[in-house]
Amino acid sequence: MTKFLMIRHGESEANLKRVFAGHYNAPLTDLGRRQARATAEYIKQTFKVDKIYASDLDRAFCTGKATADLFGLDITPTKELREIYAGDWEGRIFDDIKEEYPDLFGKWFGDTGNVRPPNGESVEELGDRIITCIKKIGDENPDSTVVLATHATPIRVLQAIVTYGSVNAMKNVKWVSNASVTTVLYENGTLTVAEAGYDKHLSGIISELPKDI
Repeated sequence: MTKFLMIRHGESEANLKRVFAGHYNAPLTDLGRRQARATAEYIKQTFKVDKIYASDLDRAFCTGKATADLFGLDITPTKELREIYAGDWEGRIFDDIKEEYPDLFGKWFGDTGNVRPPNGESVEELGDRIITCIKKIGDENPDSTVVLATHATPIRVLQAIVTYGSVNAMKNVKWVSNASVTTVLYENGTLTVAEAGYDKHLSGIISELPKDI
């Protein structure tokens, strides 16, 4: 069995400014770096980690590197672990997107699993990308504990697919907080979410996506 520890990146400048980052390369804030260090220390105290992979976007890669540095491990940049590609929404403030695309953004808020940002990647395509990537890593790392530093939508879509069987169920899945840890087990081709969004180690420095996103 492979155990995945999926870390959502720490607070980014895009989170702070209410920007839809997508593939836009927003750095971590000072708080985000503190969160990344706290999560690294929690993982060091709790798990024996064998491998570390991270989205190649700075906010996730730097979050994963905090753990890699504590364990003295290399970190593998992995494009397939990126956030959803948001097309015309990339790098734009949420309130401006809401004003220009009221119907589609309303669907993003209420029925996320069935949305494709204009000229971007659909949530269903994201789900296929993430599941394929994680199973490949699992097959390459049997009987290992693997850290995956990634983003909010990949973790949410994975939960929907694994727990409910479809991206249509994303409305039943909450966004996880920054630098939280979601534990996913992989065995005989099957993924199971063991624990979602653990963040007790972040007491006093927790940050989350706003409720209207």
